[in-house]
Amino acid sequence: MQSSVSDIRRRLLFLLLRAFVIVLFLSFLFFTLAVGYFLTSSSTPVPFPFASALEGYYLANGNWNGAERVFDSAEGLRNLNVLLLDKDQRIVLDRRADTVSTLGSHYDFQENDVVLDLSVNGELVGYVVLTAYSFTARLGIARAILLPISIISFILAMFLVVVAILLMRRFVNPLADVIYAARAVAGGKLNTRIPKKGPQDLQSLSESFNEMASSLERSDRERRDMLADIAHELRTPLSVIRGRLEGIVDGIYSENGSQVSMALEQTYLLQRLVDDLRLLTLAETRQLLFDRQNVDVGRVIERVVEMFSAEAKEKNISLSFSEKSGDCSALIDPQRLEQVISNLIGNALRYVPDGGNVRVTANETSSGVRITVSDNGKGVPAEDLPFIFERFWRKDKSRSRATGGTGLGLAIARQLIEAQGGSVYAQNLPGGGLQVVVELKK
Repeated sequence: MQSSVSDIRRRLLFLLLRAFVIVLFLSFLFFTLAVGYFLTSSSTPVPFPFASALEGYYLANGNWNGAERVFDSAEGLRNLNVLLLDKDQRIVLDRRADTVSTLGSHYDFQENDVVLDLSVNGELVGYVVLTAYSFTARLGIARAILLPISIISFILAMFLVVVAILLMRRFVNPLADVIYAARAVAGGKLNTRIPKKGPQDLQSLSESFNEMASSLERSDRERRDMLADIAHELRTPLSVIRGRLEGIVDGIYSENGSQVSMALEQTYLLQRLVDDLRLLTLAETRQLLFDRQNVDVGRVIERVVEMFSAEAKEKNISLSFSEKSGDCSALIDPQRLEQVISNLIGNALRYVPDGGNVRVTANETSSGVRITVSDNGKGVPAEDLPFIFERFWRKDKSRSRATGGTGLGLAIARQLIEAQGGSVYAQNLPGGGLQVVVELKK
């Protein structure tokens, strides 16, 4: 079952808090092991906190007279068995409870003694010797050393909790939105979008995700529309063929009459539709091979215009190649270019009324060749211009076949031109009519 946003946020927060708990636990374990080692070792060389105090006392007074005040003021160290020696190892202060005072006598270090050197300005001024290093003494020193560290660790732990809350609001919530949206899209909800929030990187991630979702939604919509269009285009010829064949089988039509010719004509139309769909698919997926050559575009246009001259004359339409200027050569597949020009002229002749005109021009530009196919028909509504190069788009909203064609001519033209590095677009002319512009590169 798909998780909700709150569930995802809860899991991410749990992961974040678990990471902090692990860090705190490891820190606690480290301090515990350090204390345990300190309490059990017989020769642990640690920097006792009162050593620097003794060095400061000597620096201020120049001797060890009255140094017992340093020990009396150190919490947890008052009951230690401690000797303070001068640099010659003579006893200056004896805080051992079970011995007779031997001030001024020389002291020889014992095996289990913990000895700390005391230095002032790089010069040895004395020693601190801990004898009879009992568990109670060790515990007192450990407490004196680790208590400040524990306080600092607690403060850091509270700081980490605050940071965790801020990170949750700053990072966890946006990430939870992304995860939830990704699962929603994977589940088929292609209209899912993410609000842009959080740091710049997460905003970029949200923006990229929204663009991806929009692209998927558009592709899915185009796929559904294409399937519906193909089904619509196939239904009419198949219905005609079926009706004529059933009439022949039932004896209504003769087997060699006009009805057979009509069924055959619809078969040709189906074959052309299938061929156009295959060509369009190959062009869109860049699997169509092109034999690109340095082609004289003007000659190709002249040949196509001559091919359509009879149809134009029959419809009483003036078809002309009215303008050619400069070097109209381009690097392109001549067969595919001829197919593009044929589609554009055929489309113009299909929608121009009797007595109209279709003009074709070819002019050299700074980057290549510009071809235009213009007519004086009714043009295309401005809101429809962005869609005329889509599959099965027809100016006739009833999608009638009275004008013929499969509705793929302009879509094929665009794919064949763009696949070879060119561009194609359409615009309405100020005086009425439609102009399709093809720009080729040299």
